[in-house]
Amino acid sequence: MSEIFSRTELLLGREAMERLKASRVAVFGVGGVGGYTVEALARSGVGSIDLIDNDVVSESNINRQIIALRSTIGQYKTDAAKARIADINPDCTVTAHKLFFMPDTAYLIDFSQYDYVVDAIDTVTGKIEIIMRAKEVGVPVISSMGAGNKLDPTAFEVTDIYKTSVCPLARVMRREMKKRGVKSLKVVYSREEAMCPDNIGISQASGKIVPGSSAFVPSAAGLIIASEVVKDIASSVSLHPSSR
Repeated sequence: MSEIFSRTELLLGREAMERLKASRVAVFGVGGVGGYTVEALARSGVGSIDLIDNDVVSESNINRQIIALRSTIGQYKTDAAKARIADINPDCTVTAHKLFFMPDTAYLIDFSQYDYVVDAIDTVTGKIEIIMRAKEVGVPVISSMGAGNKLDPTAFEVTDIYKTSVCPLARVMRREMKKRGVKSLKVVYSREEAMCPDNIGISQASGKIVPGSSAFVPSAAGLIIASEVVKDIASSVSLHPSSR
């Protein structure tokens, strides 16, 4: 095992590190939450990471997205994340998909090749599609609920979608999962009530309300997600059949 991961190996053991090295994880959304997830997965020894996002880095991302720097403004987020991973662990295989994932583009992604799927996107329709596709092929999936307009990073918890409260996005996802017969779904969500900023931002591009955000709330959610992925893979008896 590379010296890079020697401290992690002290915690998890060599066999677990080999499982992480042999695993392939897909991260949908490489923004405030997903960017930190990707970073932590790369620093934990995950051997293959797929990045799915079609957005580019903007100046307004710098306050909360780990891939957002002055030097990366204008770059595709998948490209910026791929470059960071190469600088962390050049042995990690990174596949970048410049793709806005929705039902009409879902056919471009083969979920059966993954050992774990991370949903870190904002669009409800896309989130549902990710979850259902992962469930259909028996791949573990973890989904991020709302992180906007919140200030307390300690309010996040990992639970089943049907045990969530407070979060409006989680309420929508509970209803949608129930309609589709999904019995359980691991999520990361915040128990903090969303704040109502005095100055509501409106996106000039879409005309939609832009939520306020900080450097420490999305990052906390992203790191929690990564920890769940790493722990689940490290403790698994065997990987998904596609990785054997």
